[in-house]
Amino acid sequence: MNIIMQRRNMKNIELIAPCHFGLEAVLKREIQDLGYEIAKVEDGRVTFFSDLGGIARANMFLRTAERILLKVGAFRASTFEQLFDRTAELAWEEFIPEDGKFWVKKASTAKSRLYSAPDIQSIVKKAMVERLKKRYRVSWFSETGNQYPVRVFILKDEVTISLDTSGTPLHKRGYRTLTSEAPIRETLAAALIMLTPWKKDRILVDPFCGSGTFLIEAAMMGAGIAPGMNRSFEAEAWTNFLPKKTWYDAADEAGDLMDPDVSMDLQGYDKDSKVLKLARENAAAAEVDHLIHFQQREIKDFSHPKPYGFIITNPPYGERLEEKEALPELYGQIGDIFQKMDTWSKYVITSYEDAQKYIGKATKVRKVYNGMIRAEFCQYLGPKPPRR
Repeated sequence: MNIIMQRRNMKNIELIAPCHFGLEAVLKREIQDLGYEIAKVEDGRVTFFSDLGGIARANMFLRTAERILLKVGAFRASTFEQLFDRTAELAWEEFIPEDGKFWVKKASTAKSRLYSAPDIQSIVKKAMVERLKKRYRVSWFSETGNQYPVRVFILKDEVTISLDTSGTPLHKRGYRTLTSEAPIRETLAAALIMLTPWKKDRILVDPFCGSGTFLIEAAMMGAGIAPGMNRSFEAEAWTNFLPKKTWYDAADEAGDLMDPDVSMDLQGYDKDSKVLKLARENAAAAEVDHLIHFQQREIKDFSHPKPYGFIITNPPYGERLEEKEALPELYGQIGDIFQKMDTWSKYVITSYEDAQKYIGKATKVRKVYNGMIRAEFCQYLGPKPPRR
């Protein structure tokens, strides 16, 4: 369901949403579905225009963004002197109160003359202090109030400085306190599901379900549960310029979109009973355990009587040498199962370079990153079911 934007009389701002490399188009569509205008799409980030209410709505509803950054300013700087001067020209007093605790949480730089992250962090902080000292007419700051973490991104000498409104990354929905050995991030799982034509009325199976992330994310989508419903955000405390009402409005909107009566056919299998226990606990924490059936079963024993279903899965990659030796047999079994289920659509994310050799040639392949691991999203598209 698309979420219709509620226009509010608040000033226009720019927000930046970082995401997994290769999945910018998915995030762009999500932002447009929220009703916001895209300003720029770059590798690993999408910038869009919003009102202040968009800070709460973007944090609450975007399933594929890693965090939401409030852009304070952008400028060109190739020396530390320029970095200091331009940073000091930004209107920090509009965002940070006199007692606010502010620091540069992260600085990243690429293809730029300024490359020392610690030096960039130090100089930006000093410039902020100098600006705020003049505006508040004080000689020092207690920094006993709410936190205002700052992030600096420099690409080809173009500096972008932002406030981190999310705090804890958005892939931490609040339901997955327990994980299997190599979990897929919630944001990546949601994005990969969105790359498929799966809808909540279609069967979805994950035969290597691990801690259950694919199935839980699918259940939340089908039930209309906003990914930010069960967590808090850094900017909730920024009442000096962001009214509490914006968060209440976003929470009310999320509540209205929930479908408590939805029914879905979601199934997760894994050979490890301990991992399945984690998956069940995570699903319960996300309040979707009634929508997912988990069962202990190996891939070679997998079958399903119904046609036109979906498989979306994250099988072992073989990061350790002893695991790698077992991959040809494992991926051969996956290929055998896929051949038998010829009406199904199958999707596999893997970094195993010989995956298609054993599974079969994919209809489409998309390059993605699972954390720092470069992977492929192999898509085996089945036929559309006949019209009812």
